[in-house]
Amino acid sequence: MRILFIYPNINTQVGFNYGIAYISGLLKERGITTGLININEKLGYPLDLDRIRKDVLAFKPDMIGFSVLTNQYKYALEIARDIKRYTDVPVLFGGIHVTMDPAETLMHDEVDLICVGEGEEALAELLEKGGPAGVRNIGRKENGKPVIEPLRPYTDISKLPFKDYEIFDFQKMIDAKDGWVGLTASRGCPFRCTYCLNHKIIDIYKGSGHMPRGYIRRHTVDQMIGEIEYLLKNYSRITMFIFDDDIFTFDKVWLKEFTERYRSITGLPFVCNAHARIFDDETASLLKNAGCRIVKFGLESGSDRIRRRVLQRYMSNRHIADAFSTAEKHGLHTSAFVMLGLPYETVEDIRDTVDLLAEIKPGRFRWSLFFPFVGTKAYSIAESSGQIDMGRMEQLDNFTDETCMKLGDDVDLYCDKVKSILCAFVNARSGLKHTEGFRHLIDEIESMDLSSWQGKKETIFKIIEELNEEMEKSGGLHYTVKYNPFMGVRSDWKDDSISS
Repeated sequence: MRILFIYPNINTQVGFNYGIAYISGLLKERGITTGLININEKLGYPLDLDRIRKDVLAFKPDMIGFSVLTNQYKYALEIARDIKRYTDVPVLFGGIHVTMDPAETLMHDEVDLICVGEGEEALAELLEKGGPAGVRNIGRKENGKPVIEPLRPYTDISKLPFKDYEIFDFQKMIDAKDGWVGLTASRGCPFRCTYCLNHKIIDIYKGSGHMPRGYIRRHTVDQMIGEIEYLLKNYSRITMFIFDDDIFTFDKVWLKEFTERYRSITGLPFVCNAHARIFDDETASLLKNAGCRIVKFGLESGSDRIRRRVLQRYMSNRHIADAFSTAEKHGLHTSAFVMLGLPYETVEDIRDTVDLLAEIKPGRFRWSLFFPFVGTKAYSIAESSGQIDMGRMEQLDNFTDETCMKLGDDVDLYCDKVKSILCAFVNARSGLKHTEGFRHLIDEIESMDLSSWQGKKETIFKIIEELNEEMEKSGGLHYTVKYNPFMGVRSDWKDDSISS
């Protein structure tokens, strides 16, 4: 059996697809041949239907599987539609978008099968049986209607083989990402933030009789150390490991063992996520001693009202400030993530987000514009507010420079100002030395109407560049956009070998 995966990672950063990597690793262990078309401009493979056609026919698959994110869904359908012109090989869609809206996905003519939830064992069984009937997690059409089998239990990730790195031409990905390599030590998250998909996944599995306690799983320390040793042995120019887990720091027993073992096999730095409410001195010390350079926190908003009522992020600004203070005390560079353009957000709420960043002074911060993913509570909240531009939502490829939300003229304008020059806003409100120029500029910008703002944007960008140059000369601490257009980095960070 031969299965060809297609990952339409288009108009976005180079991304490693953990789902495909895990599935391919298991399928290869079962004697199934796998291949991948990884579509990304930065990897030298743009969306080119003729090229895809040649690669599909050359591979001669028995099945074609798409991994689908919401913002890539339209591209996946376009590619699948074209594939159906020259082959009758069954096409399967999986991934988080499919899990959130399985019936709608299955009703497209170009989609023969779907996989809901975790796909490792499901795809292995499907390919081994040769048909979808009775295969849990798999959906099919019967008489033009969707038939979706119940879900099997959560995958025991401690029994999975290594992720398949070879299928990705992984050295090219390492080089494209400046030596940064992503890892996952766990699956699942105990929190139910409205904008995230965890709560929906838990509910879907619960509908098949699987309780939430099974959702949070970890690889053993031995597995993670073995995987890291494999990567170091087989690939070059790795400069940084980044642990993408939501719960990397939650289990201190596991963390203590892992950090001790990690330090014994490599001196490479790493990055990880943490939660502000449960980040303490012990955790910070373990991370620092193991070589952690950057610890990332999801703040999302500086408004307590928005965090609680819209996002269900139950932490206070005090929790956040304490976590950042603790990290800084232990010499850890901090990264804060925030969203703008949230449902029911006001100008004052956005100011609260700016003020929080100015208060905690993270090592860096990243921002994006809120996107209501179908199936999440946040989507329902945004839909009930009447603030989603549905036509615009279908067009978006990324959620950093464009939004599908319409929050009212005043909020939309203020949101556009802040997302365009967030560093300048934070500098103005930071209370740091030598930032008077930023304060005067932001006072002027806040008073601008839409026409003035749009007419003076380019001039403002040049003024900010000049202010940044003045700050560099004076040695004043400040934030500038660095590494990507949506990241502000504090000026005392000088290690450009550790960038993203």
